[in-house]
Amino acid sequence: MKAVVVEDAGADFETVERDVPEPGPEEVRIDVEACGICHSDVFVKEGGYPGVTYPRVPGHEVVGRIDETGEEVDEWENGDYVGVGWHGGHCFTCGSCREGDFIECENAGITGLTHDGGYAEYMTAPRESVASVPEALGPTEAAPILCAGITTYNALRNSGARPGDTVAVQGLGGLGHLGVQYAVESGYETIALSRGPEKGELADELGADGYIDTEAEDPAEALTDMGGADVILSTAPSAEAMAAVVGGLGVDGKMVAVGVPGEDVPVPVQQMIGARQSVSGWPSGQPSDSEDAVEFSALRDITPMVDEYPLEEASEAYESMVSGEARFRAVLDI
Repeated sequence: MKAVVVEDAGADFETVERDVPEPGPEEVRIDVEACGICHSDVFVKEGGYPGVTYPRVPGHEVVGRIDETGEEVDEWENGDYVGVGWHGGHCFTCGSCREGDFIECENAGITGLTHDGGYAEYMTAPRESVASVPEALGPTEAAPILCAGITTYNALRNSGARPGDTVAVQGLGGLGHLGVQYAVESGYETIALSRGPEKGELADELGADGYIDTEAEDPAEALTDMGGADVILSTAPSAEAMAAVVGGLGVDGKMVAVGVPGEDVPVPVQQMIGARQSVSGWPSGQPSDSEDAVEFSALRDITPMVDEYPLEEASEAYESMVSGEARFRAVLDI
């Protein structure tokens, strides 16, 4: 099979020939049809994340069909249409696992980091890391939902927001353009925030109820004039952008961060105490959450905007993602 490999931290991607992997007793093999490119793939490409060993095949937004199962696997069958996301398996025995909180497993695997991922024609995955994908979603549509989609969908549904509440989505990139769609279809009054009037047209296309151009007006003041946001979903990895909008929370408002900035974010503590506000973060989710995200996406016809690349152009796809040129997710069509 063909696979794209990073031989060592900082090395270029290489397309190589490898033997098709055999699944272990508690693994499945997936005939990969699509794999999204995520900003977290930087951890493999450039190094710096604990637990990464090399050489490594990246990729944790994987969709395809099972073509072989391990001898102890009975919940999956050949031909099942499935996906694998960031969560690459769990131990079942740590404190979090014993409470069913598998995404917080102390010994969790990470697809494409602790074991080979989806930049390849085939991959193996632990049985518990696999999620069923509805046939209504094509592979290149479904792949980004296994990371960008589940992250925004799961953060919103766990935010405490109720239908009719004001939800502001900060950033209209790879995460934000999905976050707006999930917020709209969940019944929130959805306000998109981004830079420039052209993003306003996109926000309208995605169904947002309002748009704030952060280059033209102070976003916190604009949200306050609307009565304050019940939830701000922060998707842009910018400490400056997050700090600029957190003042727009209303009473009992919550900012939920899913984008990771490179610096600390200053927050107005006195204001937050007075109005019972909070700032929190949310990771992606476990396979059951992935299934909820793809099923909701299929039900409400929510799809990511993607640029497609063949496997051999993984380097170009990665660079388009890193540079921000991709509109809005880069996906390998395998």
